[in-house]
Amino acid sequence: MTISLNRRRFLAATLAAGVLPAGTAAAAGRKRFGITLHPYYSYVANIVGDRAEVVPIIPAGFNPHAYEPRPEDIQRIGSLDAIVLNGIGHDDFAGRMIAASSKPKLPVVEANADVPPLPAAGSAARASGKVVNPHSFLSITGSVLQVATIARELGRLDPANAEAYTANARTYSRRLRQLRADALGKLAGAGDTRLRVATIHGAYDYLLREFGLEVSAVVEPAHGIEPSPAQLAETIATMRRLDVQVIFSELNFPSAYVETIRRETGIRLYSFSHISHGDYAAAQFEREMTRNMDTLVQAMLETAP
Repeated sequence: MTISLNRRRFLAATLAAGVLPAGTAAAAGRKRFGITLHPYYSYVANIVGDRAEVVPIIPAGFNPHAYEPRPEDIQRIGSLDAIVLNGIGHDDFAGRMIAASSKPKLPVVEANADVPPLPAAGSAARASGKVVNPHSFLSITGSVLQVATIARELGRLDPANAEAYTANARTYSRRLRQLRADALGKLAGAGDTRLRVATIHGAYDYLLREFGLEVSAVVEPAHGIEPSPAQLAETIATMRRLDVQVIFSELNFPSAYVETIRRETGIRLYSFSHISHGDYAAAQFEREMTRNMDTLVQAMLETAP
């Protein structure tokens, strides 16, 4: 459709004056809710639908474990009405960003307020005092609890849309629960599917416990910190002593020492998604968690007696 010269001039003038033409007021009045991590984009996008805008404060492609705030990302916080945080160790950088922004008192939604945390794994994590495992989003139960908390708190901040947020959260949570039910259904009749499990780092305890599994050994002393040769040798010895059957690694993060473990022990290796790669998308969490649960079911069936 061709816009007339006068119409273009009118649009330019009203935008320059800070006034929006009729018909765009509803869109301009939408709340802007910030997020820090890919799973929280999916949660919030499914909760708010088209009634609010979801704004990642860090660009896709940055590793949240090694991220250092940039001026343009801090500036983005100034446009937000609230921000949704993991809040238990996975996005600690956000606190510094908010304090340095033009909105140091920005409302914060602590997504994990109602989630019972698991202890952090790895010797370095415990030594540093980080006793809580922040990867609660890598489970269906933890995610459903967070979705309910987020919907409730965003409804308080945006009362006009609170009812819609609650309804959307319930619909989304039903879909998430169905993903887990489908995975458990694939294990029905499989007999004894208990495994002795090791993980490269301690991110997957929440997911594994949902399927009745406990982690026998963790390779990395802390997330992203490669073990020393002595630590690696000790971990391999522990895996042999405990007769570990499966190692779960992280998709998209190949490490030379992972291949060393497989070569030395012959243990089956599978990879989980950390849900931290790719573009931000409303469907990403469901897609990646479906892949994770399919991988877990495959491991449990392939190693069953």
